[in-house]
Amino acid sequence: MNKQSGFTLIELVIVVVILGFLAVTAIPKFLDLTDQAKQANIEGMAGGFATAVSLVRAQWEAEGRPQNASNENSINYDGVNLVLTTPTTNQPNIRAGYVTGLTDGVTLAANFDVNNCVEIWQNILQQPPVITSIVANLNNNSATDYLATTIANQQPANTSICAFYLKESLNKDANGNFVAPAAGAETTTGNLFTYNPANSSVVVFINN
Repeated sequence: MNKQSGFTLIELVIVVVILGFLAVTAIPKFLDLTDQAKQANIEGMAGGFATAVSLVRAQWEAEGRPQNASNENSINYDGVNLVLTTPTTNQPNIRAGYVTGLTDGVTLAANFDVNNCVEIWQNILQQPPVITSIVANLNNNSATDYLATTIANQQPANTSICAFYLKESLNKDANGNFVAPAAGAETTTGNLFTYNPANSSVVVFINN
């Protein structure tokens, strides 16, 4: 006659308690690792972006500070024509030679907008992550990794700067959809870095 064996009720309770204890201790560590990964992601992208901005300017300097037919600082960078900051007497605080996009925005006036930020991202980085300037696209396209926006009235030239947010660090609404950072809270929402074309400054902000 075969003898049947199995867990007693006490043994099952002990196993459940142990699994519960492991879950309580492991989940915070997992969440912490996830936060660290988000931080590493944005810091790595910011470092690569700053390097690319410097490479564009270095090539422009090496080629003798060329300009296009409109007397705007410009450079052909890896086969793409880029325009660069071009100071005027009205904007003496803008430093020359930092990328502003494909065709406009060289004085960082009203025509420098979020489209410029997207153009910069897509054309100075090698195989950049997918980016959008429309927050709804974050919810409709799982392949989109970053949101681009601008922050107005920033020093030293009182002009707009670019802000690049890691999608997974943004807030969500009651329906679970990502939402854009509120005005006035641009640098205290999510994990992001900013790019100021007036002086090439790249600054990282870690908020979660």
